[in-house]
Amino acid sequence: MVDSIPLATAKELIAAAEEKATEIDNPMVITVANSEGNLVAQHRMDGGWLASVNISRNKAYTAAALEMPTHELAEPSEPGNSLYGLQNTDEGRIVIFGGGYPLEEDGDLVGAIGVSGGAVSQDRTVAEAGVERWNELSE
Repeated sequence: MVDSIPLATAKELIAAAEEKATEIDNPMVITVANSEGNLVAQHRMDGGWLASVNISRNKAYTAAALEMPTHELAEPSEPGNSLYGLQNTDEGRIVIFGGGYPLEEDGDLVGAIGVSGGAVSQDRTVAEAGVERWNELSE
């Protein structure tokens, strides 16, 4: 069992995500965080947006802090729903759109990945490549 994601593993997840970002021709910022949402590694591809540095880190933080993919927060945080305003809490670090995923091993949270730099669907596709690599490594 892994307590947290080691740097070498984080680099492998980033490499898998970067490969997918290159495949779809969209430079991204890719972040891997530990189970507490703290930075393990971050990579900004050439041409990746500056704003995506913090956004990707916050997506990883959100996925770890709430132990769920960030896209699952969109509907519950709409006006009138139970989590309305969630994105304004936790010093503005909570992200309520897709691109952040928790990473689990044996049902335990061990880290998270966050990706930013494209449309939400692109961010999710690139992050999912990192999650797939994680799943391969943790089998």
